[in-house]
Amino acid sequence: QVQLVESGGGLVQAGGSLRLSCAASGRIFSNCAMGWFRQAQGTEREFVAGISRSGTNTNYANSVKGRFTISRDNVKNTVYLQMNSLKPEDTAVYYCAADIGGYIGSSDRNAYERWGQGTQVTVSS
Repeated sequence: QVQLVESGGGLVQAGGSLRLSCAASGRIFSNCAMGWFRQAQGTEREFVAGISRSGTNTNYANSVKGRFTISRDNVKNTVYLQMNSLKPEDTAVYYCAADIGGYIGSSDRNAYERWGQGTQVTVSS
């Protein structure tokens, strides 16, 4: 089993930065591909970024490419999302997710079996 707890959300002005963290419990974190998704009010949950088990391979939604960076520390059982040059349209609840046994960080939310509770990110203009 993997349990996920996000932190690091908050209120920031446009152009600012935030770093989200997702701490995973359990012993199989290194066997999970990980992803970050977000859900703005009234919209569907959408893919933001994914990372492979080893952290070697990453992929991003076009809307965040060049501004966000996903990384992981398999010793600390933590995955991160560094968000720079934030825009008001980045406002959403951000969720981390674990694809148990997965190799790559898929953009398909159905690939992920475990989800965190979410952390709110609000970007003011």
